Amino acid sequence: MFQGETAITVDDKGRLTIPTSYRDEVADACKNRLVVTYNPFETGCLWIFPHAEWEQVRDQVNALPSVKAVHRALQMKLVGAAAIVEPDGAARILLPSSQRAAAGIEKKAVLLGMGNKFELWSEQAHLAKIRQTIGEDEISDDMADLRL
Repeated sequence: MFQGETAITVDDKGRLTIPTSYRDEVADACKNRLVVTYNPFETGCLWIFPHAEWEQVRDQVNALPSVKAVHRALQMKLVGAAAIVEPDGAARILLPSSQRAAAGIEKKAVLLGMGNKFELWSEQAHLAKIRQTIGEDEISDDMADLRL
């Protein structure tokens, strides 16, 4: 399970270095095969899945009936844009330039471990999202049952 927040620098070639704390876990979880794709629900963010986890997500998304426009949009953003990446000898992965541009990820970014995947946020989008509070009227029934 991935968790934690790490400030990341993306180099001039569009590569990010996997933090040392995650390297063994990434190697064990997916034999160093990761999948980078869009986060269809948030702007300024990409999702990075271990390959085995990705296959489950991909199959669920592809099973949705494509006669609905929202299903096709989800399939396009997740499956159509998915790129398999493998860390090089220096533990760097190359992020597709089209995905970096769409998410606004430049030099500085934030990598979040989100359990079964990573989220890679542009520094600005992450800061804006973190500064938002959850209002009382937004609390779901499931959230109300949490003991925080």
